[in-house]
Amino acid sequence: MDSALTYRSYWQALGWLLVAAVVYFSLTPAPPEIDLNQGDKFGHLAAYASLMAWWRPMARDGYRLALLFVLMGLALEILQSFTGYRQGDIFDMAANTAGVGLGWLWSAR
Repeated sequence: MDSALTYRSYWQALGWLLVAAVVYFSLTPAPPEIDLNQGDKFGHLAAYASLMAWWRPMARDGYRLALLFVLMGLALEILQSFTGYRQGDIFDMAANTAGVGLGWLWSAR
């Protein structure tokens, strides 16, 4: 087996763990808090920037990947509205989207 493929599998597995962590922390009743005014926005920005920067080098189509992460952020914010213990926030959606853009720039080839 080609070692590049083996390492790619590890990178993808870690990437899926990052995706799972973002989903979990988006829907958990008690997400970690950042002790700053609007600190959760920094958390959203960092999470989506990390996702985009991690996955983009492995993606065939960076534009499609960016769109998927933006849609994931929107969907999770909407799902929060249905939990009864979290609420969706348009500014969180904006921070998610900005994070995708930042991750795109961070991982530019």
